[in-house]
Amino acid sequence: MRITCPYCGARSSHEFAYLGDAAPSRPDPAGPEAPETFHVYVYERDNIAGVMDELWYHAAGCRRWLTVTRDTRTHAITAVRFSRTEAAE
Repeated sequence: MRITCPYCGARSSHEFAYLGDAAPSRPDPAGPEAPETFHVYVYERDNIAGVMDELWYHAAGCRRWLTVTRDTRTHAITAVRFSRTEAAE
């Protein structure tokens, strides 16, 4: 699979580290039910069969976080854009 980094151009997916679904937001660690919400956030994510936004880190390139829109059934990538730094933390 090749990912076209907006800064570096088309590269092998081996240059990137996969984080996962870009949609869930990180729970508040000071929240009243933080252990339970973090468990759901980390371990109980949906396994979508279709188009989804994913976070990828270009580790062997520009070292930027990217949001990649990819069909998980075919690996067809339809969009790649830089992510906000807060989304990857």
